[in-house]
Amino acid sequence: MTEASRQALAILRDPSQFQWYVIPLFVLVVYVYAVEIERRNWSLALAGLAFWGMDWFNEIWNGLIFHFTERSAFWTAPGKTAFLLLIGLNIEISLMFAILGIVLIKMLPVDRGRRVWGLPNRWFFAVMNSILCVCIEILLNRAGALVWEYSWWNFPNVFLIFLLGYFPFMVVSFWVYDMEKLASQIKVVAAIFAVDIVGLAIFAGMLKWI
Repeated sequence: MTEASRQALAILRDPSQFQWYVIPLFVLVVYVYAVEIERRNWSLALAGLAFWGMDWFNEIWNGLIFHFTERSAFWTAPGKTAFLLLIGLNIEISLMFAILGIVLIKMLPVDRGRRVWGLPNRWFFAVMNSILCVCIEILLNRAGALVWEYSWWNFPNVFLIFLLGYFPFMVVSFWVYDMEKLASQIKVVAAIFAVDIVGLAIFAGMLKWI
């Protein structure tokens, strides 16, 4: 087991780590969604939730990687936090992802058919925003906030971080945002969170694997 894994396990879901700054961060997330709901911008709110749900799915399988290797997850968050939810996910990261999808979707052109540099704009922004997020993760890794143990998930081999870590988030959230029917958007978001909830209930609640 790596030192980063030991440090993370030592504080995993430890309530004594709580810090009061989590409360205003949570209120900020609620405010962002409240504004969109007040405007009846259901597509944006649901797409933001889809983005957040996709991150939870990634964090679940990352926790399972640690369980089965008994060495390290692909990414570990052993640093200071007000609450470590999973081995690679603290409360601060989770609250950030809860609103990041909304921020990124607000960058999209209103015209879905508009092309950017010859590419459909949704695919262009999915690629470019994913690259930007990977660059930020590299900086976090350099600062020791995120620890990468495996060579295939580490600089300069960051393609998997792009492909699995962010690109699917963008594609799914943009897809949900562009759906014509509200019912379809709700079904997709509900399915994502159903998988997350079942995964957490089984692997964290029942089996204590993550």
